[in-house]
Amino acid sequence: MNTIKYFTFNPTQENTYVISNENNLCVIIDPGCYYPEEKKELFDYIQESGLQPVHLLNTHCHTDHVMGNAFIKESFGLSPKIHAEELIVLNHAKTLGSSFGLFMDESPAPEICLKEGGAITFGETTLKVIFTPGHSPGSVCFYNESEKYLIGGDVLFKNSIGRTDLPGGDLETLLNSISEKLFKLDEDTIVYPGHGPSTSIGYEKANNPFLKNY
Repeated sequence: MNTIKYFTFNPTQENTYVISNENNLCVIIDPGCYYPEEKKELFDYIQESGLQPVHLLNTHCHTDHVMGNAFIKESFGLSPKIHAEELIVLNHAKTLGSSFGLFMDESPAPEICLKEGGAITFGETTLKVIFTPGHSPGSVCFYNESEKYLIGGDVLFKNSIGRTDLPGGDLETLLNSISEKLFKLDEDTIVYPGHGPSTSIGYEKANNPFLKNY
């Protein structure tokens, strides 16, 4: 059984996830730690829990989700895994952040590129890669089919969806990603988003105002 720990970091209130298993292996997803105390909080949790980080994953590469990538590389020797379509976003993350007054260290280059239908494994845990563009060109979600949870990035929120006004965003693409990919999952699948509280596929099907026609 996985343990899902999240931290809400940086001025955008971004959710950073650490998923660990019974072997004390863990993955770090979207490290948004910005302030020194946030970096310490994340590091201390991993150390004090006796965890061994084995993957650094980015659902997408907007500044608020990757500003801790350099810290994770420095602390644990991990480089990010991203979708190939997201490389251009990663390469511009530092510049985009500075335009919003957020100044980050340059992210390390990706170790590998994720693909639709691929999987991330650690111990007995498997996270399936679901390609969900629209919020950004290479957004992905990480889905644990056996435990029915989804790390969704900024694709689907409780009663809302990701913004599409940043470079590479497209509303119709995002709506199709949600309806054709995420809404095919079991309704009791828990969605852990990049901002705000968790939700479920069934709840969003019934209540999300942006998806009434899907």
